[in-house]
Amino acid sequence: MRTWSLRARLTTLASVVVAAALAVGALALSSVVSGSRVAALDDIARDRALLVARLATSDQVPDVLPVSEPGEVVQLLGPTGDVLASSASASRTLPILPAGEVSTLRAEAVAADDVRVVGTDRSAYDAAARVAVAPAPGTDGATAVASMPLQEVEGVVRALRVSLAVVVPLLTLVAAAVIWTVLGRALSPVEELRRGADAIARSGGPGELPVPRADDELGALARTLNAMLDSLQAAAARQRSFVADAAHELRSPVAALRASIEVARLHPAAYPGDELAVELEDEVLRLQALVDDLLVLARLGALPVVDEDVDLGALAREVVAVSGERQPGEPGRRPVAVTVVVDGTAVARADRAAVGRILRNLVDNAVRHATSRVRVTASPASLVVDDDGPGIGPGDRERVFERFTRLDEARERDAGGTGLGLAIARETAREHGDDVVLGDSPLGGLRAEVRLSPT
Repeated sequence: MRTWSLRARLTTLASVVVAAALAVGALALSSVVSGSRVAALDDIARDRALLVARLATSDQVPDVLPVSEPGEVVQLLGPTGDVLASSASASRTLPILPAGEVSTLRAEAVAADDVRVVGTDRSAYDAAARVAVAPAPGTDGATAVASMPLQEVEGVVRALRVSLAVVVPLLTLVAAAVIWTVLGRALSPVEELRRGADAIARSGGPGELPVPRADDELGALARTLNAMLDSLQAAAARQRSFVADAAHELRSPVAALRASIEVARLHPAAYPGDELAVELEDEVLRLQALVDDLLVLARLGALPVVDEDVDLGALAREVVAVSGERQPGEPGRRPVAVTVVVDGTAVARADRAAVGRILRNLVDNAVRHATSRVRVTASPASLVVDDDGPGIGPGDRERVFERFTRLDEARERDAGGTGLGLAIARETAREHGDDVVLGDSPLGGLRAEVRLSPT
């Protein structure tokens, strides 16, 4: 079953709320109108009853009692309920109320020392009326009774309610149309975002969601979603690159291992076991290093960035202690001794593990190609690795950051590298807002500088 759209649900909900508010308002209005009209009738009846009571007290009762409002009836009744005087709108033989009811209301008025005003349906002249009863002091139990009919008030209230019964639905429909239009305009950026996301999903490729012109919550949502899409696209690109790199680069060491094993199987006498072990060990070590570097590249962007105070000098010494001085004759190392020194000390806000990984790759790269010396210098804004090797020309300093790039025979696989060290260093640095740049070293070789972003 198809559910209603958000626009339809919100419009319906808002319309129901508006209709309820209008209905409550209509009832309150009719109640206020009715109450105000009844209060006005009460005032007229009270004033008329008091006037007749004063006339009776002063013995100035005219033959015809005065009235001024349509339907108004006033009488002066005796103790037994007989009519002593009446307005022209009433009979001199038919009292407004029965004698017993008049006596009860008179007693209540005397007790309250005031005029008693009530609604009644026992009036002899109206189906429903407001009646005021006022005792006449100084007389022999005479009572002034004034009556105002309620038919007019009921008619006005009835007409008002009928009109409101028509107006409220019309206003609700108008409000629903306005709400529908306003919601359509308000939700149009959401629909644009949905269409953009649908287009990206259908194409299966990179894309960008439209950002509303207004700098509001929807604009912030669109920018956040675009940042998320960029992250997802970067992750997908890393995955594709990992698959391509692994498929391309792992073939060579695996093929070499297989060839060595097949040669040893076919010519066991010509291929002693110790020579086979040495050759296989070199290939396995190179394969392990390659797999480790590929996994590092694949994990970039998957871990949260951690900022902490890092002692760059101490970190550099730890890295150098691990990389150490490469001794002549080690497998996969240059046949010379390289001395690594650390200068400077500084503290910076950074991700310690990431900076350590970057520095380790740069130091390993420098040691691999240095003639005899490598120097690491720590400062608050950078870590610099200098070597006295052959260096890299200005035209190749960006190209070497590409994966598996080797410039000459000195940087071949058998020199101990995988071709991923500089790529890992720069991608890790940029993931954390830093960068790695290459230049000329005062030692005569290559300078690799880790530029730390300011905190």
